[in-house]
Amino acid sequence: MAIIVNLDVMLARRKMRSKELAEAVGITEANLSLLKSGKVKGVRFATLEKICEILDCQPGDLLEYRRDT
Repeated sequence: MAIIVNLDVMLARRKMRSKELAEAVGITEANLSLLKSGKVKGVRFATLEKICEILDCQPGDLLEYRRDT
């Protein structure tokens, strides 16, 4: 099972920098970078909610499931 994080795509669409999003969400740039790269084991719903609020998107815009082949 592979979950793909498309946070960088949404940031580009919204013309927002990672630093701006991290500050608005209240997380470190390092943690946001880990989330963008998919190297995290989980994300709090409160964090996901705040990201969606700021980027004006749905969780499905940020997360994608791809079946391992």
